[in-house]
Amino acid sequence: MNYSFEYIDIILLAMIAGFIFLRLRGILGKRTGREENLSSSFPHDFSKENLKKNKLEEDNFGVKEKENFLEGAKIAYETIITNFASGNLKNIKYLLDKKVFDQFNDALHERKNKGHISNTTFIGINSASIKEHNKVNNIIEVTVDFVSEIISCVKDKDNKILSGDPEKVRKVFDTWKFSKDSRSNNPNWLLIDTQI
Repeated sequence: MNYSFEYIDIILLAMIAGFIFLRLRGILGKRTGREENLSSSFPHDFSKENLKKNKLEEDNFGVKEKENFLEGAKIAYETIITNFASGNLKNIKYLLDKKVFDQFNDALHERKNKGHISNTTFIGINSASIKEHNKVNNIIEVTVDFVSEIISCVKDKDNKILSGDPEKVRKVFDTWKFSKDSRSNNPNWLLIDTQI
């Protein structure tokens, strides 16, 4: 009699395991061989499946993917701000569109010709959010609103403060637009526009 209860227990456990397996398969789905390998590092690659007619589909570009993109965008933002402030465009050239690179380069030359010195301390980013996203032909553009805290001032060659305050933390609101060609093998997003 003991043996019959053991067989019933085994059958019940097998049925429960089968039910759990079928439920998990229904929720998680099964591999088809067409899955995209989404990198969690910036620059993040948006696949064609993730973008449809100027709209990031919530089902395909979910919360996690947006968080990953924004984390990378924050790193790019800080890197660009600090390197531009110190006059190091070589370190960020791979993150800048040619037009933006030329604008930054002109600004640095003008600063140097006037003998001005920029002192910038990047405190941190308070927030970053995707404001707009679209796709025109194969070009994907994502606009991000940043709110950051920075200490900055510009001094002349005699160390006289021309603008800013070396003692005061200033809240900065920036809107930056990043772009990527979806056909390109290059995973880098380029900064194509800055609005203050």
